[in-house]
Amino acid sequence: MKIRAATAADAGHLVAFINMAADDLPLHFWKKSAGEGADPWAYGRERAARETGGFSYRNAWLAEVEGEVAACLLGYAAEPEPAPIDPDTPAIFVPLLELEAMAPGSWYLNVLATYSAFRGRGCGSALLAFSEDVARKAGHREISLIAEDTHVEALRLYQAKGYREVARRPVVKGDWAVDATEWILFVKPVG
Repeated sequence: MKIRAATAADAGHLVAFINMAADDLPLHFWKKSAGEGADPWAYGRERAARETGGFSYRNAWLAEVEGEVAACLLGYAAEPEPAPIDPDTPAIFVPLLELEAMAPGSWYLNVLATYSAFRGRGCGSALLAFSEDVARKAGHREISLIAEDTHVEALRLYQAKGYREVARRPVVKGDWAVDATEWILFVKPVG
């Protein structure tokens, strides 16, 4: 397995992983943002290929197995002092922002996802270990992540790797069709 920095050319993989990690919430958002008749996947790829922003390729790494992209890690520094939540923020995102604010100054692991054909081959564990090195080198004392209560295998992995649950918030569904009922914030100290 090889872990490498993502490039703008990887935007297609990045949108697939980002969407997979959050059970179509990104696609739901991209559909609304792109507008009627526009391609939401193209909108997502444009966001992933940009130079700045949380979902930029510059914040992502890809694990390759036998030369094929297998898994993704996307993360960045959380705000040291989170701003108040904008009252115009769509309700669906408020619980996530509330949880993110509970781990100020951490390295926020936003996406960890593996294509189904590569699951069970250690990609998630390798990327979690890699994220600890990234966080440590960037001067962070802890890593934070938010997972859905229905991602049972991921929850087992996080707990096995020393992440502890800090808080939960109910999932606000609106017109987003998802089985999850709670978002769970996990943190892990890095030395």
